[in-house]
Amino acid sequence: MRSDVIDVLVVGAGFAGLAAAHALIEAGKRVLVLEARDRVGGRVEPAFFADGRRIDTGGQFISEDMPAVMELARRYNRPLVSVPDDGKLVLRPALPPRDAFRFHEGVDAIRRRAKAIDPRDPAIVGLSVAVWLARQPEDDEVKAGFRAMIHGLWCRRADELPLWYYIDNDRRLETTVSELQYYLEDSTYSLAEAVAAGLGDRLLLSTPVDAIAVAADGVSVEAGGLTFHAGHVLLAVPPVMARRISISPPLPAEISAALDVWGSGTVVKICFRYDRRFWRDSDLSGMVMWRDVKGLFACDISSGDDALLIVFIGGPLAVEWAGEGEAAMLEKVLARLADALGPEAGKPLESILRDWTNDKWSGGGYSDVVLGMSAYDAEDVLRGGAGLVHFASSELSPFFPGYIEGAITAGREAAARILSQSRRASCASGS
Repeated sequence: MRSDVIDVLVVGAGFAGLAAAHALIEAGKRVLVLEARDRVGGRVEPAFFADGRRIDTGGQFISEDMPAVMELARRYNRPLVSVPDDGKLVLRPALPPRDAFRFHEGVDAIRRRAKAIDPRDPAIVGLSVAVWLARQPEDDEVKAGFRAMIHGLWCRRADELPLWYYIDNDRRLETTVSELQYYLEDSTYSLAEAVAAGLGDRLLLSTPVDAIAVAADGVSVEAGGLTFHAGHVLLAVPPVMARRISISPPLPAEISAALDVWGSGTVVKICFRYDRRFWRDSDLSGMVMWRDVKGLFACDISSGDDALLIVFIGGPLAVEWAGEGEAAMLEKVLARLADALGPEAGKPLESILRDWTNDKWSGGGYSDVVLGMSAYDAEDVLRGGAGLVHFASSELSPFFPGYIEGAITAGREAAARILSQSRRASCASGS
């Protein structure tokens, strides 16, 4: 048993947990952060190529539209690296230029049309994205492109995703520039490291939480064979992971119901290192979009003398290909890269594959999504918490849910709610 006096125990050292912890500490609260993994960052994760170069195998990209993470990058002196955008996009199967323009415009038109719908419009009650999409006037090729975007960004099947949720979620992605504008030198993960360093011994790694017991005067948390007592507990983990933690007495029915409507996204990220940016010989950007499979995308993240491509496999395609094993998955991807960018693309010096499907500590990626067709209030219910038990994750953010920006915002908002509740309790007790 740890005898330290803890005002708030934070479960999870991803960006949501780290942001919440710092906000609470700045307000004078005594905080302890428990993390199940042997590292911080949550779904932002590093790996190393053989030459020592560190690469992000999880969350990576930030942009000028994301003020919270941009401010942190400046505060911790993390240099920005611009994602290369010179050269031509490749479509596979290829289309003539006029048809390619019509294809992209058609996909964008469907997305704009959906965003213009009120998520609470009675006319869309019970509709999945797939059912609504089938009713749109565009041709099958354009509809397939939109479905591929859904699989690639929300990482679930279009027939699983409630239309209202997709609309509401997409409206919160307020972009004026590319979401792939920047990453950070020496990895975006390095920012999580820097933020976590300020916690010192208020952070414990490799300490998974098994159970939480709630009493009138606080909570007891069982984790890693230890017992911790705190005034509040903040579950800064994705909803799918939060519902796996045993809590007694059981959470109120509305909280349990709000946790049950989420499902984890399914995605695989592969990083390839080459000896040179050969695709630039043909004035190609390194960005590839595939039309014959849904959820497959590649782009260039080279900087300096590096020559790096990353590939994302999202949605049901990730599940299908991951089920065939890493070797088969790499073979499929490299064959497609060679077809799109030339034979050199099929011969990388090194590759790093990260399969996020059914991840032990995050459930999946890029994030959890609501699958309940009528679960309109699930996010609000979780933001409201249950007494001394609070929730924070990128999924609950009003801005950029599912992104690092969203995680920071959600963590800070959860901290503000805890502080407000603590002030009300102090006033009520007369202290």
